[in-house]
Amino acid sequence: MNKLLIKLFVKDYKNTDDASVRSAYGMLAGVSGLTVNILLFTGKLFIGLLSKSIAVLADSFNNLSDAGSFLITVLASKLSKKPADKEHPFGHERIEYVAALFMSFIIMNAGISLFVDSIKRITQPEPIIFEWAFVIALIVSMLLKAWVMLLNRDIGIRINSYPLKAAFRDSANDLVATSVTVISMLIAKYFNFSIDSYAGIGLSVFVFLSGLKIAKDTLMPLLGSATDKKLYDRITRKVESYDGIIGTHDLIVHSYGPSNIMATIHAQVPNDGDMQKMHDIIDGIEKDVYRETGIHLVIHMDPQEVHDKRFFKYKSVVKGIVKNLDPDAAVHGFNAKFDKNEINLVFDVTVAHSYTQEEETALSENIKKELAKANPQVKCDITVEHGFI
Repeated sequence: MNKLLIKLFVKDYKNTDDASVRSAYGMLAGVSGLTVNILLFTGKLFIGLLSKSIAVLADSFNNLSDAGSFLITVLASKLSKKPADKEHPFGHERIEYVAALFMSFIIMNAGISLFVDSIKRITQPEPIIFEWAFVIALIVSMLLKAWVMLLNRDIGIRINSYPLKAAFRDSANDLVATSVTVISMLIAKYFNFSIDSYAGIGLSVFVFLSGLKIAKDTLMPLLGSATDKKLYDRITRKVESYDGIIGTHDLIVHSYGPSNIMATIHAQVPNDGDMQKMHDIIDGIEKDVYRETGIHLVIHMDPQEVHDKRFFKYKSVVKGIVKNLDPDAAVHGFNAKFDKNEINLVFDVTVAHSYTQEEETALSENIKKELAKANPQVKCDITVEHGFI
């Protein structure tokens, strides 16, 4: 059914990198979720008032907050497809992250409200009125919510949408919440013991923690998360597959939204090559990467020695020294200049993020000392840095 809806309402649905297609997906999920949740809120509010169940009433207002969340999804889908302008040269796609963060606050607030109401009901208990019609209506609501959950999951995966991934988790929360509500009503009927308020407390904690996780996951790309290892490997393998490229390093990926990604990378090229020819190769790589991935890649050329045996000798020596000092550190961007009375080595060393500034300085000094032992003529320019994956 979801595939049929996507084909009916999303033109060119396979082109998920296109902003208009992403917006159409978001509108489909948003309008579907908004409609279902308004219906569920109305139905559960009616059942909750008649049965005097705090769990059902809390569940109904949870659906109302969900309706608000889907309204945010619809607005975010509209705003995120706005083209870049003077004030926002990288586009507006990060609105999706802000929307998901706002949704997480709504979910956490629902959890806090449910917790307070459940505590009040423990101190001021009221008998629950049981009707099979209520139970059947709640089960029907679970089926509708399950459909919305699966639609959010499918579309969220297709377009890598943070708001829809958040909505998927929220819908899963609702299924659990309604299930517990139904169970508490059945226990109250057949065992003459009400766990309604205690079920509400458990659900409130569950809902709050879910909102907290969504907030954490959404803040990662806003603050600047590490580059995905698969994407890192895909770009480096692609660049290194071209003739004339010796190796790569210092790949940095910047995300301005799920489909607006920019990256820079250093590509090592032979220092005796035709610079115009190398420039044409680099230019072709950038265009090929954009066509295949939609990523705007900028490549910096690093000329590297390819004939002088001394270059390879000292490169090997440096790697050996660094490996002995820290097996997890890596050397890249190596270059060497051989003067009459001096050898100048320039290279970067990537270390773990746990390194302090003092440890970085100590590592650099130790490398210099070991190289001086090997040859007093060696002078070093070392940059100790952290990786981006």
